[in-house]
Amino acid sequence: MKALLSAVRAFARDEDGVALSEYLILLGLLVGGVILAVTTAGGNLATAWNGWGGFFLTLDDAAVAV
Repeated sequence: MKALLSAVRAFARDEDGVALSEYLILLGLLVGGVILAVTTAGGNLATAWNGWGGFFLTLDDAAVAV
């Protein structure tokens, strides 16, 4: 346990550790933003996709009826 604690302290003092932590925070924010954008736009995209699908089905039905 003592070795782990000293390793964590050394990691915190090292500048590479601080830079890595900053990059991980930035990566987390970016991933969170992408997830938020996909979930927000997901419903609208599904509605648009279903609308296009319905449009092409009506074209197919019209072609069969001719």
